[in-house]
This record gives sequence, C-alpha cells and structure tokens, in this order.
Amino acid sequence: MEIKFIADSMLGKLAKWLRVLGYDTIYRTCYRPHAIDMFVNEGRILISRQRELAEKYENSIILHENKTVKQMSELRQAIELAPEQSKWFCRCLVCNSLLQDADENDALGNVPDYVFHQNIKGIRLCPSCGRYYWPGSHKTRMIKQLQNWGF
Repeated sequence: MEIKFIADSMLGKLAKWLRVLGYDTIYRTCYRPHAIDMFVNEGRILISRQRELAEKYENSIILHENKTVKQMSELRQAIELAPEQSKWFCRCLVCNSLLQDADENDALGNVPDYVFHQNIKGIRLCPSCGRYYWPGSHKTRMIKQLQNWGF
C-alpha cells in the first residue's frame, strides 16, 4: 500500500521534501475545521509537531525537531521510508499534483529559451497549478541533499 501523508501547518519544508521523494503529501498553512479528520480517514498518516493534535489520531507521528534534516530522520525512525528513485520529482512541489510531460509548443513560451533547447524532453508540467519543472542545477542539488540524508 502506498504511504500518503498529511503534514500540519508547521511542516511545510518537510512536506516539500516528501513530495520530492514522490510521496503524496497534503500540506496547508491553515486547515479548515475537520479537514485533518477527513484526510486521516482517507488513510493518510498525520505528521505533526503539535502533540495535542497528533494524539487525536491513531495514524499519526509526532516530530520534535525544528530542522528538516532532523525531522526527516525522526520520520524515518518512525516508519520505513523506501521511496523508489523512479518516483522522485514526479509531484508538484507546491500543490502535490502528479506532473505530466509538457507539450513542446506550450513549454516554448513558458520556460527560458535555453532550458527549452537543452531539455525539450525533460520539461514537466503541473496540470493543476501550471508550473513547469525541468532538470537543472536545482534538481542536482536536491538529489545530492537526498543522498546526504541516506536516500
């Protein structure tokens, strides 16, 4: 079964990194009343820095650390995270949607020219928020960070 998360409003950076790893991770800066209930009832694991919130749900993990690297370590101690490398960078880092291959004609006017000509086949599009992604130095740095974290 695929692991899915909901991250509380204090864990935005961790949520982004979980999305980088390909995990379906809901994150909002503010949740409406009962929204977390709904997501946990869908089978998502709540990750939280708020003890009172985490204790409300059986399917939750409380994190104590402030730094993302240490939060990731705590999470890995709590559950087995074994993301398939083929799923890395498959989600929008902002809205969590699965990315799609971008249409070349659409990408041409929406990414820098040098990116388009160097990465025609590597440009991805978020169908929900319209953001474009492509392999570049930022991706290289992120991969190095993930490797430093043991992935």
